[in-house]
Amino acid sequence: MTDILAISSREILLVLSKTTGIVPGAHSAFKVGSPEASRIEWLYWFIFWICFAAFVLVIAAFARSAAKNRIARREMLPVFEDKDGDRRAVWGVAIATGLTVVLLFIILGFSITTGKAVESDTSNQPVTIDVTGHQWWWEVKYPDAAAPYLSFTTANEIHVPVGIPVVILTHSADVIHSFWAPSLNGKRDLLPGYSSSFWFKADKPGIYHGQCAEFCGLQHAHMGFSIIAESVSEFKQWKQEQVQPAHQPDTPEEIRGQQVFLTHACILCHTILGTGAASHVGPDLTHLGSRQMIAAETLPNVTGALAGWIIDPQRIKPGTQMAPNPMAPGDLQALLAYLQSLH
Repeated sequence: MTDILAISSREILLVLSKTTGIVPGAHSAFKVGSPEASRIEWLYWFIFWICFAAFVLVIAAFARSAAKNRIARREMLPVFEDKDGDRRAVWGVAIATGLTVVLLFIILGFSITTGKAVESDTSNQPVTIDVTGHQWWWEVKYPDAAAPYLSFTTANEIHVPVGIPVVILTHSADVIHSFWAPSLNGKRDLLPGYSSSFWFKADKPGIYHGQCAEFCGLQHAHMGFSIIAESVSEFKQWKQEQVQPAHQPDTPEEIRGQQVFLTHACILCHTILGTGAASHVGPDLTHLGSRQMIAAETLPNVTGALAGWIIDPQRIKPGTQMAPNPMAPGDLQALLAYLQSLH
């Protein structure tokens, strides 16, 4: 049960790839999934090829100069005045400087226009998602102002419909975080006390990995998330499932597991709708069983990983706000059965 405490990073990657198809770190700005990311990728390649051409010209100039002035003797060359050569050098430097300034202004212009294009999406009926960064996990809320009873909260996995604009509202609960899903949009900082927003529209289904991109403490590297882009019908079905209260235990082991949850420290930090657990210190666990990952994409949501996380999260993710939860083997088995039934 607790073998997960000693699992290696390579074993974790193997389990992830086989059970969920998600590999932490497998995110790339070159595997675009939205028009916004496409514009950012185009700007990157535009700047890259300018810099590459400048690099080639500089190296070629150095090589030509070295070949032209190569001498076979060791004595110092005599110093002499070459007015024509100096004049050509001045013109060369002036032209190179002017060209550099022009190219910098061109890059600046394209950067501004790309930034405006990325921010230009609008919609009368976007999907609004409220994301709050915590040390070290992501709280994800789907508010519904017209029908508050249809609002719900999840963690670390963000579902979006393909082809419909999505607006992300960002907040930080503690320190500076940064929301970065490079396949869908650029990096967005989350500042304590401030709110911000940005748009994107996924144009193809898939699972897009994201990461906190601003150092936020000891477990900054283990603060990942996934954006799951799916068809409109699949997204609506997922939302309908998420607004429902938690699954009621229907086996003796699940009933015992629910009592373990409600009588141990779990109830002090987590929410499970339909029970007496209503704390918002840690992630909402109402539909934990439907998630592919736990601990902000540190582990796959499988029995052994969940058991290791419950018993000793500090060994897996040192510094996390979750405390160890030692318990009898029978209680742990029952708790696992209950938590994994929460679809």
